[in-house]
Amino acid sequence: MTTSQGISLQNAAVTLGGKRVLSNLSLTLTEARIGIIGRNGSGKTTLLRLIAGLIPPTTGSVSIDGFDPADRKAILPRLGILFQNPDHQILFPTVAEELAFGLRQQGQTEAQAAAAVTQLLQQESRAHWAKALTHTLSQGQRHYLCLLSILLMQPGTILLDEPFAGLDLPTQIRLARRLAALPQRMITITHDPAAVAVCDRVLWLDAGEIRADGPPGPTLQAFTAEMAQLGEQDADTHLAD
Repeated sequence: MTTSQGISLQNAAVTLGGKRVLSNLSLTLTEARIGIIGRNGSGKTTLLRLIAGLIPPTTGSVSIDGFDPADRKAILPRLGILFQNPDHQILFPTVAEELAFGLRQQGQTEAQAAAAVTQLLQQESRAHWAKALTHTLSQGQRHYLCLLSILLMQPGTILLDEPFAGLDLPTQIRLARRLAALPQRMITITHDPAAVAVCDRVLWLDAGEIRADGPPGPTLQAFTAEMAQLGEQDADTHLAD
């Protein structure tokens, strides 16, 4: 696994379709477990895409271990992403092909990648998955397959986009246990306070700006209190304006 120095944003802003989505963010993310929380539309997904190099900053800069995230060759061993919807991530018809893809991207030969895939599936007690068609897996199984694809590449940091959305409770528990045991830095992006309650650091993103940044206790308390207050109001009436 590549040693991870951290993620740095310097006055990073993103404008999409003429609208400012993220405003002048300056952050250094080095903690082992980081949560980024906010309402829908707060800019969380845009921030994830920015960090991952899927979109460039309109102004400012982003670096991962000193590298530009747009440099895919440099970033592959440093950053992995677990998207909310596994169907946005899975590319190949069989499990073995899907797992081997990232390793081939990193320069491994077909034989090396196949051997690594076989070893991983045996370790996971899922050797029977190798020839399984990815579309026949359940939602939870496809989500787990995406995680295994990331782990094979051994990145220093993993971005998690609403990792428990759409999963039943037993699957959530199993996934949470597996994630908690991983050595990688985890950055979890969510609207659910419970998903980041045990993080070392939580950032509250509101309208593209950092509203609060600190230990989970006070940050989540302030976030939850405001969400409760909004819930008592007709918070969505502006959508009809």
